[in-house]
Amino acid sequence: MGAQNQIITVTDVCKKFAAASTGNTITALDRVSTHVDRGEVVVIIGPSGSGKSTLLRTLNGLETVDSGTVEIDGTAITDPRTDLNTVRTEVGMVFQHFNLFGHKTALQNLMLAQLVVRKRGREEAEKTARELLATVGLSDKEDVYPSQLSGGQQQRVAIARALAMNPKVMLFDEATSALDPETVGGVLEQMRRLAREGMTMVVVTHEMGFAQEAADRMIFMDHGAIVEEGDPAHFFTGSGPESERTKSFLDQIL
Repeated sequence: MGAQNQIITVTDVCKKFAAASTGNTITALDRVSTHVDRGEVVVIIGPSGSGKSTLLRTLNGLETVDSGTVEIDGTAITDPRTDLNTVRTEVGMVFQHFNLFGHKTALQNLMLAQLVVRKRGREEAEKTARELLATVGLSDKEDVYPSQLSGGQQQRVAIARALAMNPKVMLFDEATSALDPETVGGVLEQMRRLAREGMTMVVVTHEMGFAQEAADRMIFMDHGAIVEEGDPAHFFTGSGPESERTKSFLDQIL
């Protein structure tokens, strides 16, 4: 597919942090370049501290970059003149922790950004919220507060809340890693459904089963750099990945 089909373009992105404990400089992203096509599901894997989440957070401006460019649907979000709040309305993000408003019900959590950011009428926002709660299997939880929901249910509400904004892209940052094993399946099924429906997704995860089933392309990162990328077959079948570092990582987690 050509460049005109790219909805995300990352070019030579660098990011460094000063370690709080030592003051030493850590290179979180080292001249990273990649892209995501419309409707593509890209899964990013790699060891802890490899730069996966930092890269994901640059895609909606939650993390600034030291150099390089990030474009979302033709808009350079690394340009200081860009209104990031406008860009973020088009990029939904689901975090490891659910970040729901504890004083609002599931329905109210889904309605708030629609009313405030999208400026939708209350009737439309409520209708959209109810439809999405039904989609994630939580119609019976409309009037329930987050503290009364399981972790898996809270994460499904968080997914529905992001979808309520009709984003062009969905980002998932270890969306299942804080969940009990028995609640992971329901969240992964919602993510698989989005993939089947053609949602553009970038997913940081350790769930290799999801990667094999849902990814169009996988990226392996280590020490802030992209070491290897390819489709799931490249990583999981035949002779497997080319890089010894990738092979070592997969051997440890599979």
